[in-house]
Amino acid sequence: MGGCLSTEDSIPPHPLGENGLRQRNVAIDKQIDEDARKFRKECKILLLGSGESGKSTVVKQMKIIHQGGYSRDELLLARMTIYKNIIESAQAIVLALRKFNLEPKTTENRANAERIFSYRLESVTLTLLPSGGSSPLSSPLQPSPYSSPSAPVEPEYSPGEMHSNLTDGIVKAIQELWADEVIGEVLEKANQFYLMDSAPYFFDNIQRIGAYGYVPTMDDYLYARTKTTGITETHFKSGPLSIHMFDVGGQRSERKKWIHCFEAVTSIIFCVALSEYDQVLLEENSQNRMDESLLLFESVINSRWFIRTSIILFLNKIDLFRAKLPRVPLNQYFPEYSGGNDVGKAAKYILWRFNQLNRAKLSVYPHLTQATDTSNIRLVFAAVKETILQNALRDSGIL
Repeated sequence: MGGCLSTEDSIPPHPLGENGLRQRNVAIDKQIDEDARKFRKECKILLLGSGESGKSTVVKQMKIIHQGGYSRDELLLARMTIYKNIIESAQAIVLALRKFNLEPKTTENRANAERIFSYRLESVTLTLLPSGGSSPLSSPLQPSPYSSPSAPVEPEYSPGEMHSNLTDGIVKAIQELWADEVIGEVLEKANQFYLMDSAPYFFDNIQRIGAYGYVPTMDDYLYARTKTTGITETHFKSGPLSIHMFDVGGQRSERKKWIHCFEAVTSIIFCVALSEYDQVLLEENSQNRMDESLLLFESVINSRWFIRTSIILFLNKIDLFRAKLPRVPLNQYFPEYSGGNDVGKAAKYILWRFNQLNRAKLSVYPHLTQATDTSNIRLVFAAVKETILQNALRDSGIL
């Protein structure tokens, strides 16, 4: 009886001895503390929001502010995107003219409109011949929706680089049509058709962008628009913080992928385009974009995944909002608003609408932003970093 019990005397001494065990425990405790401190410095930030709210532009700004910006080669790779943005936007203008039965005021611009509508943009990739070859080979890619065999090939590019050129004729046609008096009439109906926000910027700079040997500027890169698909991670250091920022596609078809990012999130930056209050979704032209953002924000802020997450609200595109408000009264779309054309009152009203959805009573930190303005984002992100640090100190019990 009791043969299975062991006495203290029967336990063999640990090979490290009592002092060795004590030192090992101290080392383990020290490592746990160090891992905890490191974990608190590792920040996972999700960029959420509906399509075209400015999320990807914020990511570009993080690279400019925290990683030294973009190299010449990286900027050159954006040329095809910029050319596509210009051609697609110019063709959207022409389609809108037809939709609203409007015509350019001059015969020349009526011809320019036809030229723009039929223009096709081609991209090619250059590859080097094997050793001993005397010239590069050009091989066509799959044509884009705007490809044409007549587009010229610009020489002397790096192997494997995608490139193209806007012809002098199409540059002139876009420049002249953009200056036509009818453009003011069609832009008054901009809420009834899709035109990317960066179109006026690119049209105003069409002569520079269309020049031979064009290299995009940092501003050009920030204004360039591509649809985000999947999840993109950007890692950078900012002071004591090591930040992992995840940019996910905002269109409805992309949102089912968000769930994979939800674990251990430090903060969410939720982007809203203030200027979208009169616009409709690209993927559903019966749904107001601001209403869509409100619905999406409600589902995020009240999610069980984020009960300990700080929510940073970027009320973005304040520059476009300021320009639009006098032309398109906010109360046409939100009748209970009564602040007139006062930008501050209008922005506060929209913020109030978002705060009303916060049933979980999470802390929401709002900022007015212009994602294409590096100095603005630099200041705003300094405040965001301070918020993250304060919350980390509070969670650790120091505050």
